[in-house]
Amino acid sequence: MSAAQQPDCRPGRRPFTYDPFDPDVMADPLPYYRVLRDEHPVYYLQKWDTYALSRFDDIWNVLEINDGTFVASEGTLPSAAVLAGHNDGPVADPPLHPMPFHANFDAPIYDEVRRCTAAPFRPRNVAKLADRIRVLANERLDELLPRGRFDLTQEYGGIVAASVVCELVGLPADLAPDVLATVNAGSLAQPGSGVEVANARPGYLEYLTPVVARRRAGQGSELPIVDNLLNYRLPDGSALSDTEAAVQMLGVFIGGTETVPKIVAHGLWELSSRPDQLAEVRSDMDANVPVAREEMIRYCAPAQWFARTLRRPFTLHDTTMRPGQRIISLLASANRDEREFPDADRFVWNRPMPRLLAFGRGQHFCLGAHLARLEIAIMVTEWLKRVPEFRVDTAAAFRPPSSFQWGWSELPVEV
Repeated sequence: MSAAQQPDCRPGRRPFTYDPFDPDVMADPLPYYRVLRDEHPVYYLQKWDTYALSRFDDIWNVLEINDGTFVASEGTLPSAAVLAGHNDGPVADPPLHPMPFHANFDAPIYDEVRRCTAAPFRPRNVAKLADRIRVLANERLDELLPRGRFDLTQEYGGIVAASVVCELVGLPADLAPDVLATVNAGSLAQPGSGVEVANARPGYLEYLTPVVARRRAGQGSELPIVDNLLNYRLPDGSALSDTEAAVQMLGVFIGGTETVPKIVAHGLWELSSRPDQLAEVRSDMDANVPVAREEMIRYCAPAQWFARTLRRPFTLHDTTMRPGQRIISLLASANRDEREFPDADRFVWNRPMPRLLAFGRGQHFCLGAHLARLEIAIMVTEWLKRVPEFRVDTAAAFRPPSSFQWGWSELPVEV
């Protein structure tokens, strides 16, 4: 961010403003987060009738509340078009049909549908995937390393993560490049409006709806996620259509594809730029990579914020928020909060970290957190085993402006 763009709260200067859809914020939100944490921990965005929470402890405590005070009826990542409509009181759950993504519902629907998709992501089942992920990582390295130069985000981490997602949802692994490209395209943000998930959804469903249709017809091998969704009944006794069942798989399809590659690539870049830390991690990778992974997640996770809508009044820092208003929890700001992480803007591979918010907290805690941690650890370990020296082409690295997935989408590396 240039000096002219820096947020400035000094007397006589232009007043500080924050908007997640502002082009300057989308280009580099970190300076804004610092001002928010220090000066405006509960910041009101009048245009969107929304409050931004920026401090770690505030967000930690708010996300722990699971009594119906906060709901996701308007989505966990509402677009500017949704936020532009101000609510006059509490917002009800959406209608059952056509059923939107289950995160939009409160309990019991949210909890029940989440359980339908949860089985493959439980720790014991995730552990069984370790050997397969290791094979996928080494297959990619076999192909990439002889080339000498390639993209660390897309061609290494991206293809491995997308291959795992394909296998979990019943797609052939050779579709991984297409799935990765589709998800990346759907995550591109427009200045002033952010990510329009609804526009990208038809492209995602082209992959997922046929999978559901095949399982409904009894074709193919068992797929716990799909089979559980087909057997699920809503409170009115109705079943999900093929499209509705496919919509419930979007969290796995999108979240499992786009986040891990950015953390792996960015984390390896941070280590490569600190030879002393890289040497310490290499000295005992079995013990040290899982530790470094947590700092990579804190420092490099691209997700910026998630939203909730109030159904009950809530007061924080002497500010009372009304039913119908929204909050956005700035997770990326929380992970740079000096109150929780001393010297938070510095990457420290073995930083003590008793708490972390990159995967959220409470009812909406990331379903794939165990899998993401496993994938990151394996991809980093296999890379460090096989690549003694590497250099990131920093001049060619690209991090597109985004209101949500602000991460290095292109990270060329030379080996």
